[in-house]
Amino acid sequence: MDEKINKNLSERALEDYKFVKQAVEGDQKAFTVLMERYRNAIYHMMYRMVNNKEDADDLTQEAFSKAFNKISTYAPRYAFSTWLFKIASNNCIDHIRKKRLILLSIDETIEDDGGQTFSNNLKSDNLDPEERFIQRQRIKLIRTLMGQLSEKYRLMIELRFFEELSYEEIATELDIPLGTVKAQLFRAKEILYSLMQTPVAKAHVDWKRRKKKR
Repeated sequence: MDEKINKNLSERALEDYKFVKQAVEGDQKAFTVLMERYRNAIYHMMYRMVNNKEDADDLTQEAFSKAFNKISTYAPRYAFSTWLFKIASNNCIDHIRKKRLILLSIDETIEDDGGQTFSNNLKSDNLDPEERFIQRQRIKLIRTLMGQLSEKYRLMIELRFFEELSYEEIATELDIPLGTVKAQLFRAKEILYSLMQTPVAKAHVDWKRRKKKR
């Protein structure tokens, strides 16, 4: 970490760098100091971006976890706070994009090579606040329920909605026909939708909704 220090850094930024070096050396108190300095600011930025307290709290924890895991790569060419906020912002943008993909793409119509159209018929209307809350719980359920899919269907969901590959890229990656990719994706989404309708899954969302109203 013997990087050349930017002479224009503020006194606070230079102090942050001192704590960063201590953290790299394994000083847990240094990690604590850095988190206490910026946790509220990161949380408020996350909340402005996602407008949800629970998600903002999770994203704040993720931001610090990612930053501390790669803290040895920080270079004092710019302030630690700038580096940290960039990591938090990028992570939040990824979260928003993936959430949008799962909410919207899982409802998308799929057309196979023969021109046949498939659709899950999942609701995608404008949602009121309570419905948006339920949708957020559905997103969490999807991540959990994916573990119940067979390997090929789980892989399809991961490649399409998490890795964001196109149908053509998936076909190339797995060396299978494009029509097979579309059909398997439809089936994977259909199974996920069915799992989300089970009493246990619905009870989970209902419990979260009741808890939120208290």
